[in-house]
Amino acid sequence: MINPTISCIMSVHNKTPHLENSIQSVLDQTYTDFDFLIIDDGSSENILEILKKFRKIDNRIKIFKNSENIGLTKSLNRLINESTGRYIARQDADDISDKKRFETQINFLTKNNYDGCTTLARGLQSNKILRLKSSLLPVKTLLKFKNPFIHGTLMINRKVIQDIGLYKEYFYFAQDYKLFTDLVTKGCRIKIIKKVLYRSNQENNISNNHKKEQQAYAKEVQKSYKIL
Repeated sequence: MINPTISCIMSVHNKTPHLENSIQSVLDQTYTDFDFLIIDDGSSENILEILKKFRKIDNRIKIFKNSENIGLTKSLNRLINESTGRYIARQDADDISDKKRFETQINFLTKNNYDGCTTLARGLQSNKILRLKSSLLPVKTLLKFKNPFIHGTLMINRKVIQDIGLYKEYFYFAQDYKLFTDLVTKGCRIKIIKKVLYRSNQENNISNNHKKEQQAYAKEVQKSYKIL
């Protein structure tokens, strides 16, 4: 596709139990004007075969590969630099998007004066709505203490994220928390759409497997973030 409205980006490092369902949930979107950039971040497993299988049935998929594992932050920056869509949409490789997620988000962004938006999500295992209370509080103040946004649901104007210098690559963990504080500090407007349009895996993921590292990087974000 040439210059689609949305470029959806996904980084994969080894197979997750939900990888194929995650990819399919993007391809099944009711809003179809997007391309789907997926990068194999130096997996030890044969992820490329899975990705090529999907590309055979949907040419909106573009496949990239890192020769070694460079981490989520750098992989996402590489995909953003390869993107041509007006908007960037995130999708985590072990999560599931509702089929109307893109449609809902693009309609919101084109009708309102916001730079980006996220949605609510349910836990795949718990079925609980995640960060519901956080979505009801003022974002600028809440960011001082925690990240109220669900990273995998982000849709944002590509120029806006490029203008702040993309993800900060020295944040190997909590890169989303750093991104959102950078965006808000620069005056970008991001809205949490109070609809559950995502299912988030809560087992054997980065947040659980690297909890101490995530917390340490999050503290660095909190130290540097200033409420304007």
